[in-house]
Amino acid sequence: MTTPGDALDAFAPILNWRLLKGSHAFPGPDGGTCINEAAIVAAGLPYRTIRGTEDCPPCFSRPLAAYALGLNDAMPEAERQGLMVFVLRLSGSADRPEIEAARTRFLALESVRRILPPLLDRAGLPALAARCEIAADAEAALGMAKTAEVQGGALSHAAAGRRAWIVGAHASAVARTATAAIRAFTDPRCAAEVAEGAAPFADGIWASAMGILDGALGIGRQAPAIDPTSARDRLDAARAQA
Repeated sequence: MTTPGDALDAFAPILNWRLLKGSHAFPGPDGGTCINEAAIVAAGLPYRTIRGTEDCPPCFSRPLAAYALGLNDAMPEAERQGLMVFVLRLSGSADRPEIEAARTRFLALESVRRILPPLLDRAGLPALAARCEIAADAEAALGMAKTAEVQGGALSHAAAGRRAWIVGAHASAVARTATAAIRAFTDPRCAAEVAEGAAPFADGIWASAMGILDGALGIGRQAPAIDPTSARDRLDAARAQA
């Protein structure tokens, strides 16, 4: 079984590249890019600026690229660098429409199962958290997200009336994050917003989000193997040219 440590060892040659948030000059002042730009260069493709998934080469899976880019822009600096282990797995991942749809469902379903429950627990909704964890399929998970949206909104309103600001903050986060989870069933970028909404209120969210990305990358066509040393050389050459 591959451990996180094994994965980091395998990708050690490219881990000196710094992932950056948002749009920026290529490469950034510390030799960095966003995750999709790094994946383009590492694969030997001509560099292009990525501001949205529509800017990615056709060989990139749109749902995977959207989720990865969403995490890249939402994660704090230290956690963002953990995404480097996925850089060599994006180019060549595009697949048939039904596979891309399955990836989108997976991202949304697992966000409800794994990201919402810790937030619901913190907001005092443990029964709903437990139901989210065992959602049998996408339809059930969507129903749980809609329930969380309603209950979070009601709790937030009630807490505001009592001036219970901390309770209200947790409840409001539930409502906002559940709304993102609902949208994630049609827009995979919103699955990253689920993690972004929960992370300030619960521990381990970013690790769970990267686990979800890893699982989604395992669905359908896998990216062709790229030698990490060759990828490092391409990234270093791009940095030197800049």
